[in-house]
Amino acid sequence: MRVTVISGGTDGIGRGTLEARLRRGDEVVAIGSNPAKGRAVRALSDRVHFLRADLRSVAETRRVIDVIRQRWPAVDALVLCANRQSPRRVVTDEGLEQTFALYYLSRYLLSHGLRDQLDAAERPVVVNVAGVGVTRGSIHWDDLQLAHGYGMVDAQLQAGRANDLLGVDFAARSGARARYVLYHPGFTRSGDLSALPAPVRGVVRAASVFAQPVGKAVHPVVEWIDDPPSDALTADDRGRPVPPSTRTLDPVAARRLGAVTEELLTRLDAG
Repeated sequence: MRVTVISGGTDGIGRGTLEARLRRGDEVVAIGSNPAKGRAVRALSDRVHFLRADLRSVAETRRVIDVIRQRWPAVDALVLCANRQSPRRVVTDEGLEQTFALYYLSRYLLSHGLRDQLDAAERPVVVNVAGVGVTRGSIHWDDLQLAHGYGMVDAQLQAGRANDLLGVDFAARSGARARYVLYHPGFTRSGDLSALPAPVRGVVRAASVFAQPVGKAVHPVVEWIDDPPSDALTADDRGRPVPPSTRTLDPVAARRLGAVTEELLTRLDAG
């Protein structure tokens, strides 16, 4: 029986992937912060395990990694979906801007932290659901926490570009057997809009009539888990391959961000 771990597994594309993998017979581990939503997915099957964690926290993310390591010696697939938009800048107890912490840093930690479990599987794959192929936005190298000019869209774009570089660096330097897939599903009727102001929620809901259903968005994810790509890195933007030469997949920038991220984690550990 395959084991699939999904961050953000109680909502949107994460939950859609969970339900699809259940139909394929997997044991599914859903990581999320909402206990009511956790109970709802756990009620779907005795093959669903809900791990409650605030993935904005490095300590919490590491705790849940340790739980997975102890309970599941092999993980066939890691699907990274956790994200939440924030109209205002919120700083976590660890001093991190929460979009950067949740959307990028938790994915970095899970990708690297579960490497041994992935390597123990027969054909492991990591699918990072973000915005590959989008070239807007940039890494604010001198202000990763956006202390000097926060905007919700800018924060989302920076974290998206950071995930692009995470995939490049993981595939090139981690030494892992797992194939890494960067996937941009496009506009999908999914996600928790509760953090957004009411007028913005209204606009998004009105526009959602043009969005694709979750079932369509998760179809490639389900297929990659069944049959991982042969290449170390695959970048897919709404069904179209993203060329490795795309500037947002620059390997030099990927190595730089990997080093900066490790330095940041070292500083956090030092207190």
